[in-house]
Amino acid sequence: MGKFVLLDARLFAPGADLSGASNKIELTSEIEDKDTTNYRSGGWKEVIGGLGSAEISGEGQWEAGDPSKVDDASWSTLGGRGPYTVCPTDSVVGALAYLVYGLRTDYKVGDAVGEVAPWAGTVKSSWPLVRGQIAHPPGTARTATGTGTVLNLGAVPAGKRLYAGLHILSAAGTTPSLTVSIESDDGAGFASPVTRATFDAAAGPGGQIARTDGLAITDTHWRVAWAVTGTGPSFMFAVSLGIR
Repeated sequence: MGKFVLLDARLFAPGADLSGASNKIELTSEIEDKDTTNYRSGGWKEVIGGLGSAEISGEGQWEAGDPSKVDDASWSTLGGRGPYTVCPTDSVVGALAYLVYGLRTDYKVGDAVGEVAPWAGTVKSSWPLVRGQIAHPPGTARTATGTGTVLNLGAVPAGKRLYAGLHILSAAGTTPSLTVSIESDDGAGFASPVTRATFDAAAGPGGQIARTDGLAITDTHWRVAWAVTGTGPSFMFAVSLGIR
């Protein structure tokens, strides 16, 4: 990916797509530096890495009146933790994505008379910030059980994990139920898929996050699988995956 202008960045809160109400998204990550300078440091300051942290800050145009709107979504998550996914360019399968499990720490609304009503808010990380890809796009409705596009994310080394963020954006039908899982295989054909993580069954909008146990996984290919039940069910959801 070369240089580009920010025109279609995407922001997914736990159960809402806030992209259409956002005009500024900033993502920061840092590692705390701890001083270890001593008499054998050769006259130079020495530091080692301490605690890591990440933060997402967003701004945009205020809207309310539906769980998918920024005001409703912000109030329902304020003070709570959930998955957040940021995409710099788009949210098609394979698009670059940053995901984190974070705490919604603040929410600000209002401005001077005559201004477009704004909002601003911040999310601070509770898990590591992960760089990955979109594994399931937000704009495709699922009405029956199936599997998604295969991604070659690579193997998971020992001590690292596969992280997955699920954003259920809408649900319709009578007693609809959606169960999403993450599968891996050693080849793109998925001749012998292995389930690596399964999210809780859901009947409506919301967000979940999952990660593997830190053991090595030699499989290199990954995909999303979903089971849909109910009468006339239909779900819109997005999934982001990454290894860290």
